[in-house]
Amino acid sequence: QVQLVESGGGLVQPGGSLRLSCAASGSIFSINVMGWYRQAPGKQRELVATISFGGKTNYADAVKGRFTISGDNAKKTISLQMNSLKPEDTAVYYCNAKRPSGWSTVTYWGPGTQVTVSS
Repeated sequence: QVQLVESGGGLVQPGGSLRLSCAASGSIFSINVMGWYRQAPGKQRELVATISFGGKTNYADAVKGRFTISGDNAKKTISLQMNSLKPEDTAVYYCNAKRPSGWSTVTYWGPGTQVTVSS
């Protein structure tokens, strides 16, 4: 089993920055991809950014050039540096981790951390 804990959310003004962090614990050895998703009120959960521990990153178009994901393969931790934040970035941000299991993939979610961008 894998547990994920996020930290770093909060209230920030438009144009400001926040840094989110996520730490995995438990059976973390085989985790090969981690990432961030977000869900705004009344909307579906959407991908923000992912990182594979082979080094590949992937970003949603809405955050490219503003957000940067980084990770530590040994510790299975990731961070999301969010700059130039906009009110539309307001959402609950969820950490996600995936590991292979036979022919399938097991997915884990953190409890989420609120990010509010408002003046």
